[in-house]
Amino acid sequence: MASATVSDFIVERLHQWGVQRLFGYPGDGINGMFGALQRAKGKMDFVQARHEEMAAFMASAHAKFSGGLGVCIATSGPGAAHLLTGLYDARLDHMPVLAIAGQQARSALGSHYQQELDLVSMFKDVAGAYVQQPSVAAQVRHVVDRAVRIALSRRTVTAIVLPNDLQELEYEAPPRKHGTAHSGVGYAAPEVLPRQEDLQRAADVLNAGHRVAMLVGAGALQATDEVIAVAERLHAGVAKALLGKAVVPDDLPWVTGSIGLLGTKPTDEMMSSCDTLMMVGSGFPYAEFLPKEGDARAVQIDIDAGMLSLRYPMEVSLVGDSAATLRALLPLLEQKSQESWRNRIVHANERWQRVLDERAQAPTGGKVNPQRVVTELSPRLPDGAIVTSDSGSCANWYARDLKIRRGMMCSLSGGLASMGAAVPYAIAAKFAHPGRPVIALVGDGAMQMNNMAELITVAKYWRNWASPCWICAVFNNEDLNQVTWEQRVMMGDPKFEASQDIPNVPYHRFAELIGLTGIYVDDAEQIGDAWEQALAAPRPVVIEVKTDPEVPPLPPHVTLDQARHFATTLMQGDPGERGIIANTARQVVASVLPGKK
Repeated sequence: MASATVSDFIVERLHQWGVQRLFGYPGDGINGMFGALQRAKGKMDFVQARHEEMAAFMASAHAKFSGGLGVCIATSGPGAAHLLTGLYDARLDHMPVLAIAGQQARSALGSHYQQELDLVSMFKDVAGAYVQQPSVAAQVRHVVDRAVRIALSRRTVTAIVLPNDLQELEYEAPPRKHGTAHSGVGYAAPEVLPRQEDLQRAADVLNAGHRVAMLVGAGALQATDEVIAVAERLHAGVAKALLGKAVVPDDLPWVTGSIGLLGTKPTDEMMSSCDTLMMVGSGFPYAEFLPKEGDARAVQIDIDAGMLSLRYPMEVSLVGDSAATLRALLPLLEQKSQESWRNRIVHANERWQRVLDERAQAPTGGKVNPQRVVTELSPRLPDGAIVTSDSGSCANWYARDLKIRRGMMCSLSGGLASMGAAVPYAIAAKFAHPGRPVIALVGDGAMQMNNMAELITVAKYWRNWASPCWICAVFNNEDLNQVTWEQRVMMGDPKFEASQDIPNVPYHRFAELIGLTGIYVDDAEQIGDAWEQALAAPRPVVIEVKTDPEVPPLPPHVTLDQARHFATTLMQGDPGERGIIANTARQVVASVLPGKK
């Protein structure tokens, strides 16, 4: 039997660390690793994306949906550079991801060789916690072990750069002498708890409050029962940052839904009138949607001390695991008896739901109301479904109109808010949970940017999945819609058609061309049937919906500046003004420009 190469050792070591899957794209700078993957005979799967950026998004999503390490692999030069966007997505959302990139031969480095980039420097920001380029075989063991352990323990991105000649060398264990390291495999996450006296200080603040609002984020995804128990004890309302959408189910009457630009009016009202704020596992960035500084006492729980008292000045900041800290805090909390605050939240939710229903059912100018696409999906979501969303106006409807039940999962590109993540996220979700239904909500801009190509990845692999239920819903409005509305409402500029109009593409026909099922919808009354047909289909489905771009994804409250900008837009003459004023938009415009009919 031939001696094991450095690449063989790396594949085996990753297997020992529990890695089951790599996402990537081949190239001659990483050929040694692919040879080792082939020789490993099924110990590790390789998922071939259509582009390295998509592979990195898949690795980020794999970490989100599996709870483990995501790994992506690419060749030298442009292959490695293409990983960056997906890696930044993982870093900003605190996901453990390892990137493995090829490099030119050690003897060629520094010679301006073809595809020679200074990859260690290039990765230094996104993978600053640990990026190494080993130079000898005996170094590889501790480089792999540290890269994995640091990614897992710090919930961040790490990177290994492998010169192609090193990949092919015979592996040598580090000798037992000075100047060597002898590392091992294994990491178990600790249970981190604050001190008892700090828990008591937090409890004192929360017990003194009469109107408690909770905001939960991705750091609380494993603390559903604990969040509910604390909310019930405090009679609190619970709002959700976008990455924390699945923390608590939306069928609880005191869950107010999303916060921020994509948030709900009940959340906005709760945050502006609470006297106590409790944040759990959230780095929600927009301070203007939190209570006014000084209006509320505040407590925060986060595993990362760097995220504490960052968005709002906290009276008590607790470093700890969300679930464990909430469990330790619960016995110290007094059961609140006053019902008026909780009732106020419940009634605000009921009023808001009626508004959402009215908006979703409102007719538009011959095209489908995009809100209805999501409101028709919500009650039809199968148990255990996983939903991904792209960035753009579709994220508004995902945030506000999609109702998540217990046991479901959902996510999107949060901190980076990158276009093009929904389809690779949905692919990774299906690999992590092949028996669960997966639905991606995608705008036509993201589909044209890079997501159409990844439908080919779905066509390549779907027969390997335990269930074929994988659906991509495309909001085809021929407009880069979120930015169009930002131009109108934030800048006071009419739609700039040269930058905003995009070609009309038959996405459902492309799906059919590559062997998937395509469904086209241009009538709102067909949406429900389309979802039911897609959910029952024997193969993956692309639903293309011809949606109206003039349904405004406005924030939960409209500021005076935004009203002025919007008025300026209409006075200048917007190419979509007729559609803006008509139909669904009339409901919102009435609150911005009283008397405008």
